[in-house]
Amino acid sequence: MPAEPTPELLPQAASWLRRRSWSAADRPVEDLLAAKERTGRTVSVVLPALDEEATVGDIVRTVRRELMERLPLVDELVVVDSGSSDATAAVAAEAGARVEHRDAILPRLPAVPGKGEVLWRSLLVTRGDVVCFVDADLREFDPAFVSGIVGPLLTDGSIQLVKAMYDRPLETESGAVVPAGGGRVTELVARPLLNLHWPELAGFVQPLGGEYAARRSLLERLPFPTGYGVELGLLVDALELVGLDALAQVDVGVRHHRHQDGQALGRMAATIYRTALERLDRAHRLKASADLVHPYLTQFARAPETVPRASAGGAPIFTPSTHPITALERPPMHTVPEYATRH
Repeated sequence: MPAEPTPELLPQAASWLRRRSWSAADRPVEDLLAAKERTGRTVSVVLPALDEEATVGDIVRTVRRELMERLPLVDELVVVDSGSSDATAAVAAEAGARVEHRDAILPRLPAVPGKGEVLWRSLLVTRGDVVCFVDADLREFDPAFVSGIVGPLLTDGSIQLVKAMYDRPLETESGAVVPAGGGRVTELVARPLLNLHWPELAGFVQPLGGEYAARRSLLERLPFPTGYGVELGLLVDALELVGLDALAQVDVGVRHHRHQDGQALGRMAATIYRTALERLDRAHRLKASADLVHPYLTQFARAPETVPRASAGGAPIFTPSTHPITALERPPMHTVPEYATRH
């Protein structure tokens, strides 16, 4: 019996994956500095933070030391505190960040809880032509999380938004490590939604990752979902506004961070799902039979022999595998003639 053909990425997404996926090593920091001086573009780094006193200081110190003092790549480093009950603001300020408080930004409009609310308000208190968002719960922070994703925006005028891609191990409180166990909401919710309804975006390795950079001129034209749906919402809306080729991703290595419990992930998933539904409704695309034009799920794994490095000829570091999403349903058994005959 001949083997079934292996499904592939949507041709448009496959082409994008080859042309718009890079490693941070593809653009040495010296090249970024030269491009920055040539174009005059400025870079703001924003850390949205809520009760992150344990990690925010190390991130701020690393960015300031490596990308502001040793190499003048970042012009502005801002932590936006969204109502922390711990010493997040004090730790961030002591480490060298400018701290802004969510409720003090645009005070005429009462703030609502949520990450997207903080990111949206951060545009009011930053000045950079390129804005780079970094989650404040990262551990073992590598400055490539910043330099890697701002690189394409400084060197290529056609790029508008860049997402970080990385390995995301699941690290438990007991010390056990599941190498590819992180990103559970990505794999269970966001990736299926994108593959089903926006298959052009199926090539993104970390569509929900909190580390991404974009031109201010794009961000200011996008609506921001106020909650955890902000990453998916911005990605989908950017696709609609500037097109797939204006989007890119860069491999920055490994992301270590604090993992949330199952209930928190459930709330996150529900918010992301609702964000997707609102965009489908807005585009009058809620008829499922018409939407499921490419019913495949693309997932990614780093080849065992590879490590973060300069990519060869633009070849993606992460290898995609694509699987059909089965929509087959069996009818109620009592309608099957053979069953009716026997019973």
